[in-house]
Amino acid sequence: MLVIIHGNMKTMEKHDYADGYLIIEQGKIAAVGDMAQYNPESLRAEEIQVLDAKGSLVMPGIIEAHCHMGITEEKKGMEGDDCNETVDPVTPCLRAIDAINPMDDAFHDALKAGITSAMIGPGSSNVVGGQFAFIKTHGRCIDRMVVKAPAAMKVAFGENPKVNYSGQNISPVTRMSIAAMLREELTKAKEYQRQINENPEKTPDFRYECWLPVLNGEIPLKAHAHRADDILTAVRIAKEFGLRMTLDHCSEGHLIIEELQEAGFPAIVGPDMASRNKIEVQNMAFKTVGELSKSGILTAVTTDHPVSKIQFLPICAGLAVKEGMSMEDGFRAITINAAKICGVDDRLGSLAVGKDGDIAIYDGNPMEVFTKTLCTIIEGKIVYYDEESGLLC
Repeated sequence: MLVIIHGNMKTMEKHDYADGYLIIEQGKIAAVGDMAQYNPESLRAEEIQVLDAKGSLVMPGIIEAHCHMGITEEKKGMEGDDCNETVDPVTPCLRAIDAINPMDDAFHDALKAGITSAMIGPGSSNVVGGQFAFIKTHGRCIDRMVVKAPAAMKVAFGENPKVNYSGQNISPVTRMSIAAMLREELTKAKEYQRQINENPEKTPDFRYECWLPVLNGEIPLKAHAHRADDILTAVRIAKEFGLRMTLDHCSEGHLIIEELQEAGFPAIVGPDMASRNKIEVQNMAFKTVGELSKSGILTAVTTDHPVSKIQFLPICAGLAVKEGMSMEDGFRAITINAAKICGVDDRLGSLAVGKDGDIAIYDGNPMEVFTKTLCTIIEGKIVYYDEESGLLC
């Protein structure tokens, strides 16, 4: 059992507690409330570890809603780059869990920043890139780190597929071809779904079996789209096939707010800390996520690691606040909103009884540059601890 006392509890639920406590038992949050109601004599566990937060900020572990950590490894070049299978533009059966290396140094950087979970998957060189996985950021065995897999199906629009295949004398080399190839793939997948529904004994087809969670509404398309017209093409196709979808990057989303409000898809915005090194990101700005959030669109912030570094995720949210996003929405963009968009808000994103005991403790606001992470906790276990903090009783 892990007990945190005297914390400034930012719960991301209805009530915060300026002087609160939190109890984690068997990896789950068992209690959270005001210190006035805390009764240590009621604790019956044989082993109790106590952290005195001493007024420090205690909040849900931060969530990265879109990145390539462990797939594009740091310090390894080609040998550690498994992000894109650049010889076939349609590869839905690829699984992130077969490429994520938890030994990548970025995982330690994430823990040191209070980031406890991440949505990780293939890059955007292909029209269909493969299946994302949502995982915890601590561990050595990916199978034990998984929260949800598959968690989304990656598709991409715009420059990346065009650039990758333009020199190979195969499609796609135009935006028209990208859209047509995705429609063709989805049409074939729906036909496979029909056949399976009519004949459950049919021998599974590995190429199309992976589409069933998407077509059944269990997981979304994860659409790489920066430019306004690419975003709207993604919306058009998702609507045609009746699919869930997240709009990832959404760099020109602020230019088509009314259309996105009508579409109703959530947006994962970023990486705004990166350079404008492509034509399609020329209007990228930290103001975008705030403008979308103010308009009622469910939004999260991403680093797109390694495009910008994973540990800068809370700083990216802070820069969005600097450019007009509310402070509350800044917190939500890296906690509960990210959890909702990734489909894991039943377990993560807020401090509530029954949810996973994934906690970050800071000596200030994590969206401010000088703030230090004092402790990171995943499922009730301390996975990062600042020895100078003196929190352990």
